[in-house]
Amino acid sequence: MGEIGCPIERAVSVLDGKWTLLVLRELFTGTKRFGELRKTLHGISPKTLTERLRLMETQGIIKRTIYPEIPPHVEYSLTEYGETLRPIIDALKSWGERWTA
Repeated sequence: MGEIGCPIERAVSVLDGKWTLLVLRELFTGTKRFGELRKTLHGISPKTLTERLRLMETQGIIKRTIYPEIPPHVEYSLTEYGETLRPIIDALKSWGERWTA
């Protein structure tokens, strides 16, 4: 990713898209498996969820843990960096509760 000068532009580049915010919302409640995320994110396709998870992993927001079982067991959780997004998501939630009633 190229150098982005404006702090708001940098933040938006990390939080790009509806699904990123909603995946974060789910992971703030704890570690989740792919299927759990799919169930709670109504309307997301497996392809889109996979793309979002991979992007957030590349950005260092989430970590992917693979357990060598049959069938394979994969869990997603927030990294320390990802946790720093909590106040932003909380602020969006508060704003949404106040202004979109």
